[in-house]
Amino acid sequence: MPERGPLAAFSRLLLSERWRRSLLRQEARGMVLLLGRLFGTPPPPAEPVPPPVVTPDVRPGRGPGPVGAAVSGPDPGTGAERWLAALERLVREESPSDDPQAVARCCGLVAELLAAEVPGGVTEILPGAAGRGPHLRWRRGSGGPAVLLLGHLDTVWGHGAFQPLFERREGRVSGPGVFDMKGGVVIALGALAARHAAGWPSGRVTLLLTSDEEVGSETSRALIEAEARAHQAVLVLEPALGSSVKVGRKGVGEFRLTVTGRAAHAGLEPERGVNAVEEVAAQIPRISALADPASGTTVTPAVLQAGTRTNVVPAQATLDIDVRVRTTAEAERVTAGLAALAPVNARAGLTVTGGLNRPPMEAEQAAPLFAVAAAVAAGLGGPPLTGVEVGGGSDGNFTAALGIPTLDGLGAVGGNAHADGEWLDATRLPERIALLGGCLDQLLDPGA
Repeated sequence: MPERGPLAAFSRLLLSERWRRSLLRQEARGMVLLLGRLFGTPPPPAEPVPPPVVTPDVRPGRGPGPVGAAVSGPDPGTGAERWLAALERLVREESPSDDPQAVARCCGLVAELLAAEVPGGVTEILPGAAGRGPHLRWRRGSGGPAVLLLGHLDTVWGHGAFQPLFERREGRVSGPGVFDMKGGVVIALGALAARHAAGWPSGRVTLLLTSDEEVGSETSRALIEAEARAHQAVLVLEPALGSSVKVGRKGVGEFRLTVTGRAAHAGLEPERGVNAVEEVAAQIPRISALADPASGTTVTPAVLQAGTRTNVVPAQATLDIDVRVRTTAEAERVTAGLAALAPVNARAGLTVTGGLNRPPMEAEQAAPLFAVAAAVAAGLGGPPLTGVEVGGGSDGNFTAALGIPTLDGLGAVGGNAHADGEWLDATRLPERIALLGGCLDQLLDPGA
């Protein structure tokens, strides 16, 4: 009996004769076969999300006119100056993760840009929680395949921490969050504007920009997962690594080992005490031994706190442990190993808390979408597109873990994320907009 459901239909569209021939020319036959396997099972229904504050686009008749500098010629979607002007506005609207009002103002600016550049959609400002800012969700289209563009508006930079706030010099742009990831937001705007200029042929797109990715996505994870379940593919707007997209990300875990000993006078009767520092020291080699470099698993004892005074045997110590894994199986192995730690000193007590806060994004979930992106890049006449696996996590980890095909690193080219001198290569904006736009075209209109 033939497979049914939205993912099966999406798979059949992607495997149309025209697209199969294109992928074969790019030597991607294996990836095409994988598309059928990955898209063969319908996703579970979407979870309910918080009630939104809805802000419909107010200028449905306005075309994709310029934001800032005017652009001439037949390329309304990818003109560099147009999008650099939008980028400057976004960067100057600082949005630290810990300032919900600032993030809300940035949401408002993005809503304004969407209304001007991609009329016809609906923008929703979803309330934040737990002291975090709101999230922005924009939708357009109905019927056919559905693609989720996923990003975030918060940055690691406090107000005034990056100076000058925005600077352009010899093809480079610097500023707080310009690379991670307001450049990616502008690339999404450009790709969507190009699609609007083409008449929005078919398919559904959701753009979801969250407010707390840089601090663990605690208030947005449920929303991200619910949206992913309602789409057949996720394209993540995080920065590129060099020019490469990201096909895999390690899962990230944070654990804490707490050792309880017994205090005693360090000079008069130390033998009555149970030294928590000595117990932690004995546990560290056992913890480090859980790493497996061949599998890409790192287990790093990172932050140690212990003791009160030099003349007191320390009664308590805590050790924070960073864990990075490529696969769910490795995550389970390391978690079990930490839980099984036993005291060396029988009089000491051990407690392990924490866990994996981002599941691994395994490369097989990116394979079909990477084939699409590689063929688009080849069609644009650039060098072959490459994919890399990286150690850091993103919100793409959540969507890939649900079994939704996910490709990351479709944002800006640049460097120094989270560091002094963070920069974006302005000369590469048009090609990155074209790459993302081409991926949308092929995923939403595979038979066109």
